[in-house]
Amino acid sequence: MSDITPPDPIDEESPVVTPLESRPKEKRRQRLLQGIQRMSSSPSLQQIGRSRSSSSPYSTRGSLSCVSLAATPSFGQYPSGSVTPGYFSNGQSSVPGSPITELPAFEGIETRIARKVANVSTTNPNPTTASLPVEVVATRSRSGTVRKLPFDFWAKMPDEIRVHILSYLRPKELIRVSRVSREFHTFCLDGQLWTHFDATEFYMEIPAEALTRIIVSAGPFVKDLNIRGCLQIEHYKRAEVIVTACKNLINATLEGCRNFQRNTLHNLIRSNEKLANLNLTSMTAVTNSTCKIISQHCPQLETLNVSWCKHMDARGVKMVVLGCPRLRELRAGEVKGFNNIAVAEAIYTTNSLERLVLSGCVDLDDEAFKTMIRGPEPEIDILTDRPIVPPRKLRHLDLSRCSQLTSQAVGTLGYLVPELQGLQLSGCNALTDAALQPILASTPRLTHLELEELSELTNDILSEHLAKAPCAPKLEHLSVSYCEHLSDAGMLPVMKNCVSLRNVDMDNTRIGDLVLTEAAAMVRARSSRALQRDSRACVGLRLVVYDCQNVTWTGVREIMSRNAEVIRHSSEKSAMEIISLKCFYGWQQTVEQHTQRVLKKDFAAAVRLERKWADYMQAVEEAGAAGAGSRRRRRRAREAQMLHADEEGGAAGGRRRARTVAAACAVM
Repeated sequence: MSDITPPDPIDEESPVVTPLESRPKEKRRQRLLQGIQRMSSSPSLQQIGRSRSSSSPYSTRGSLSCVSLAATPSFGQYPSGSVTPGYFSNGQSSVPGSPITELPAFEGIETRIARKVANVSTTNPNPTTASLPVEVVATRSRSGTVRKLPFDFWAKMPDEIRVHILSYLRPKELIRVSRVSREFHTFCLDGQLWTHFDATEFYMEIPAEALTRIIVSAGPFVKDLNIRGCLQIEHYKRAEVIVTACKNLINATLEGCRNFQRNTLHNLIRSNEKLANLNLTSMTAVTNSTCKIISQHCPQLETLNVSWCKHMDARGVKMVVLGCPRLRELRAGEVKGFNNIAVAEAIYTTNSLERLVLSGCVDLDDEAFKTMIRGPEPEIDILTDRPIVPPRKLRHLDLSRCSQLTSQAVGTLGYLVPELQGLQLSGCNALTDAALQPILASTPRLTHLELEELSELTNDILSEHLAKAPCAPKLEHLSVSYCEHLSDAGMLPVMKNCVSLRNVDMDNTRIGDLVLTEAAAMVRARSSRALQRDSRACVGLRLVVYDCQNVTWTGVREIMSRNAEVIRHSSEKSAMEIISLKCFYGWQQTVEQHTQRVLKKDFAAAVRLERKWADYMQAVEEAGAAGAGSRRRRRRAREAQMLHADEEGGAAGGRRRARTVAAACAVM
């Protein structure tokens, strides 16, 4: 016992580690120490009489006993090499049992004891005690405040919330975020984030391996699949992997995927019976057998697009129409075989289509089209000479470039399509005014009418029928381009009565400046007035007058003047709707510059540009005239050209572009 030395004093400057419990108050600590002292000095301990355990965890030199918590002198009061009785007491304690009121030496003793025991347990080969886990130990600074460990917000967040946060990212952004870590990679490829997979934005950049990995990871969750133009899937095995993964598709767009094998496409259709919208445009794997599989396995199909599928014909369309009772939209442009009467009868019998696109179907003739609309051998009303058949449900009909159709066949649409909203007859060169008269008289909801390249139309169909038709107040889009017989006489009544027009294409016609003036007046009459001074204008009417020989710079100036018009009354008001004009290419850049300034509400700069451009055009006309004073007129034209070039350089108050730099307007 004489060789035993007391343990080294506990370093007061070492960092303190406290248990999980918060630091007790001063009074509670004193009461605890006094209670331990009474226990150690109590005579009851003498009666127990058991020896000190040899397996005590405090047998090492640096350990402390619970009995050491008795009222012993401070650690520094014992000389080196002496035995401290409070540490190794095996008999009766010599410390009196009187309570102690002040123990300044034990300030923070619990923390130091915990730290000392932890250090001893790491050096003892057979420890009998264990320290608290690191994650539950709080650190205490020298100032006495508890310093908590940093809280990992992302790790503690529920997975559902993390997935919801990532759902606000676009597909391209999700791919970038997945490179942060493995955890982010797992969450970014979660199937819930890829229910709508649209590769339109990045189909040219994403490699085939990444595309396949995403679709396979999110396969059961994908409902909307759009891989339009993804030629990366060049190998049939990759396509098979995609088909195997996707089992719950509702909308599928495979347009332009020319590398799809026929069996792969058929397996995709068979495994997705909930398909509602299917786009197979320009796919070489589509045949009549594909249409048969669609009719058998897709009873909920509503939209089908098989345009430009060269290896199928109208017989496949017939199977789909008869096998899919919910079919509402059918696009079969450039498909052959529509002169088949059985196909026309199937379309007539079902009477479920609301949108029918047959553009470029050159085989469609008069007999097949009549059967499609009124059926075979219908009963005719002797009073009206009209077939007695149920009206068709068609809302949009596209017969563009069906060159075999005549006015007699197209005229059967009259009084049989009361819900018609869009009609496209561009390129049907054989049509005359007689084909459109019954249609315009019986379609009060017509909003889109395209009549391009109908060279047989006259001004009478516009002035006497379209301008007076029940659909005139609702008509929004009108295209009469390349109708060479149309002029101001036909278009002026249309501009007056069709007050809802938004787009009018009149290029390569005989219209003149009067139509442009009437269009400006129509927009002025219907445009709303803004009560706020900072309100901006928007495009309300788009006019296309390319290659119209009777349109001069005077009519173009009328449009520009109308756009820059500012009406001042008691309160500041400015017209909200302006006209976007497409005209002769030599004037187009000036018109666009003027439109941009109006949209920015820089009316002063717009008016100045219009005035100087008009001076320039007038000087050019004078310079081109023959007779006396030609030199003076050419000089005035050069001066006007220089001023106009300066004006094109910038807005009012800014630095103008030098004349050596090409101006934005090419009219000079």
